[in-house]
Amino acid sequence: MLKIKNLEAGYGKLRVLKRISMHVDPGEIVTIIGANGAGKTTLLYTIAGIIKTMAGEINLLGQTLKKTKAEKIVDLGCSLVPEGRQVFSTISVLENLLLGAYVQSGKNGYDRKQELEKIYNIFPVLKDRRRQLAGTLSGGEQQMLAMGRALMARPKLIMMDEPSTGLAPLIVKDIFQIILRLREAGNTVMLVEQNARAALGIADRGYVLETGKIIIQGPATDLLDNHDVQRAYLGRDIE
Repeated sequence: MLKIKNLEAGYGKLRVLKRISMHVDPGEIVTIIGANGAGKTTLLYTIAGIIKTMAGEINLLGQTLKKTKAEKIVDLGCSLVPEGRQVFSTISVLENLLLGAYVQSGKNGYDRKQELEKIYNIFPVLKDRRRQLAGTLSGGEQQMLAMGRALMARPKLIMMDEPSTGLAPLIVKDIFQIILRLREAGNTVMLVEQNARAALGIADRGYVLETGKIIIQGPATDLLDNHDVQRAYLGRDIE
């Protein structure tokens, strides 16, 4: 579904990503873990077309994304749930969701009401709150809204940037259960997450990013058992 080869990207002349190569297969949950400043968000933003590629290749569903605009990438089937939710706080929950459907509106076979019902089935609270201003929702509800808004575009690949940030532990557990449900419904998920233990607990595979380079990769179960990963990201130091 997604193949990246020798990707370099950054800001101005600053290269944050340094020859990144990775892939995501259909139906997988793949997680990217690493410390603050490792380049995780930069990676997602480059795939999404928000940051320009300096070198290398990004291939989504057989199409090269070089110089592809962000809205076209959404149209191709890749949606991003940004860090910090970034919902439109001064409009309603329903209006936020409808904005997510923008690239699909008018296409043959796209039923907006049907898609809304799918979102409400996943996130019942959004149906209850659909007339409320998005800014009046709790942090967890805003995270669900951000996820629902991205899903309204019917993505084949949904990328999530730190979905658990700032949320209470019980809400975090709910969010990760919802991510599993998304995969069971046929979605492919690329997850960037500081909560490495929770992310690896639901992922199929993982990549560890450090100063813009992938230093470890493999099945999530192997990364959970890896001494270096445990010491650096899971709060353990095994002799």
